[in-house]
Amino acid sequence: MTAIKDGEHTATIYGLIRDCQYVEAIQLLNGQLQKHTKSRAALSLLGFCYYHIQDFSSAAECYEQLTQLHPEVEEYKLYYAQSLYKAGAYPEATKASFVLDNPSSQSKMVKLQACIKYCEEDYSAAKSLLEQLPKEDPDYVYNMGCLLYQDGKYEEACKKFITATQLLGFVPALSYNIALTHYSMKNYNQALKCVTEIIERGIREHPELDVGLKTEGIDDHSVGNSLVLHQSALIEAFNLKAASKYQLKNGNHPSPEVIPLKRHEYFDMAADVLAENAHLTYKFLSPYQYEFLDALLTSQVAPEEAFRKFEEMNGKLTEQLRKQAKQVVGCSSAQFKSSTLATADGVNVSPGLCRRANILNVCAVVLANLCVSYIMMSQNEELGTDTWFYAKRCFLSLLENMAKHMVMLRDAVVQECIQFLEQCEAYGKEVPAIIEEPLEETPLHIGRNTVTFEARLLKALFYEVIGWNK
Repeated sequence: MTAIKDGEHTATIYGLIRDCQYVEAIQLLNGQLQKHTKSRAALSLLGFCYYHIQDFSSAAECYEQLTQLHPEVEEYKLYYAQSLYKAGAYPEATKASFVLDNPSSQSKMVKLQACIKYCEEDYSAAKSLLEQLPKEDPDYVYNMGCLLYQDGKYEEACKKFITATQLLGFVPALSYNIALTHYSMKNYNQALKCVTEIIERGIREHPELDVGLKTEGIDDHSVGNSLVLHQSALIEAFNLKAASKYQLKNGNHPSPEVIPLKRHEYFDMAADVLAENAHLTYKFLSPYQYEFLDALLTSQVAPEEAFRKFEEMNGKLTEQLRKQAKQVVGCSSAQFKSSTLATADGVNVSPGLCRRANILNVCAVVLANLCVSYIMMSQNEELGTDTWFYAKRCFLSLLENMAKHMVMLRDAVVQECIQFLEQCEAYGKEVPAIIEEPLEETPLHIGRNTVTFEARLLKALFYEVIGWNK
């Protein structure tokens, strides 16, 4: 950031906050705070900015200092408790909420405590707290809807959410809750209608998020995990849209729906899909896929049990790799090359000895490592999308380390990598690089979604990194 003239710090900081450039404002405010450690203005604005970039722990630290420096200001006590709640520090947030002693803060304290109890899954306590509020309070109606939904009373919950919408107007999170209740009642068309409105409003009201926009030649950029993105409910809406569309197309096959839900961390819904289609799970999911999903979903409620399941899977895959390595070693009398691939379990696989091994039934990630280590494989016609996904990750990791000058390769090895990519380019014209794009409004151009296209990009990166294009 360019130097700021004396006397212009305040205007510059407020200008950055006005333009939602909170990270830049935080840098300036931290500089001011180093000079004036007890500045009320700097601490207050810093807490505000941290809250808006969802760094709630840092926001809580700022507001904690303000409550100590200015105990007479009730708002700082409330903001401190809210920041702790948002940071997931529920016991500390509960303790901080009891400090709110101003009668005007009573209802806010009750609402905050009810939210804390809800997040702690103490639903009866949350309900008892909410019943202290006036029945016409929109927050009472809204939160009672959440409790009804949690209790499986979807129709009653939907009515509460609709009533809250009439009182509050359009609120993305509230509209999403309505959509979710319709989805839970299997009213998929109605759910789609609700999430479509959320997405259309999000695109119209928040152009800075660049949702659904892509200009040729301009790279995508991250909008960060901003408060605006969170409040827009766009991520949740896209997830639910994908699930609803799939249910309308074919509700009998759980796998295509579970995978995108898992990929975007919508674990509760993924678990529901598996439970509702238990009779089809073993038919459409491989044992490995089922075990992985089971362990992943378990991690949300029982991390230690999930860790044990992942350990068992790791043991099975390691044993598979060890057996395949032995088959590879015994299948040829060719000499070892100087470079070998060391696996996580310490098994070294020579890249020159894979011609005759029957390794194509190994899971994609293991096969990809063998493919990359072999480089000049003679079975490129068997290359699949999953194998390519892991193979290109190996190459990208290699290129990253080469660009950082952490790895140096002999020209002969680089030439083999280039030849391997040329082989992929030749055999990958009909192999899609990506199979599923559940959240994309516009599918990839058919000419770009191929192994051939991505292999060319990787080859160009090699030329760039090693300077062959200069």
